[in-house]
Parts: sequence; C-alpha cells; structure tokens
Amino acid sequence: MVAKKVEIKNHVLLLKHEKLNEKDSEDLLKKYNVARSQLPLILKKDPVLTGMEVKAGDIIKIIRDSPTAGKTEYYRVVIHG
Repeated sequence: MVAKKVEIKNHVLLLKHEKLNEKDSEDLLKKYNVARSQLPLILKKDPVLTGMEVKAGDIIKIIRDSPTAGKTEYYRVVIHG
C-alpha cells in the first residue's frame, strides 16, 4: 500500500496567508500603535508557509471568512523555529 501524500496548501479548510511588504507592515504597526513584538507569532517552519519567501520579523496576514463579520484579518510575526 502506498501512502498518499497530503498537500496542505490545497486543503479546503486552509486560511489564506500572505506576506506583507515592508511598507504595509509599517502602516499596520502605526495604524494599531503596536510593535512587532506585540503581535502573535508563527514559526518559519509552519507548513502553511512552505514555498513562501519569509524571514524572521516578517508579518503574515491571515484572512478568515466569518459568517457574522464577513472577512476578518489576523496578523502574525514570523520567528525562527
């Protein structure tokens, strides 16, 4: 029996993840008056980031569909690990 390889990037429940450029990152931090260190974290080796060119300190925007709020955005800072 051959094990079937699961490609996480194609999973129907995977939320959309995108890397913010430096200008958008700075605008986000100013808008909410926060520092990068105050944002939640995501590991660089997280499978959802596979194939993305990310480094420690980058900010990832996560977009969720919500039945009550429409689309909501969450942000995470990439750390080594």
